[in-house]
Amino acid sequence: MTTARLLRETDAADYLGLAPKTLARWRWAGKGPSFHKLGSAVRYSVEELDLYISGAAVAR
Repeated sequence: MTTARLLRETDAADYLGLAPKTLARWRWAGKGPSFHKLGSAVRYSVEELDLYISGAAVAR
């Protein structure tokens, strides 16, 4: 059994090169990477962020 590495919103935003407010807006709009709620805390797994990045690739 492996434990997912979870990042705080600010760390996840840094990881993606975005502002934390962007992630908050995306959560409110129901888009963006998957996240976890631990009580009132929002956390993002590194694995899910990587999946989101790979799914956002644009082929030209």
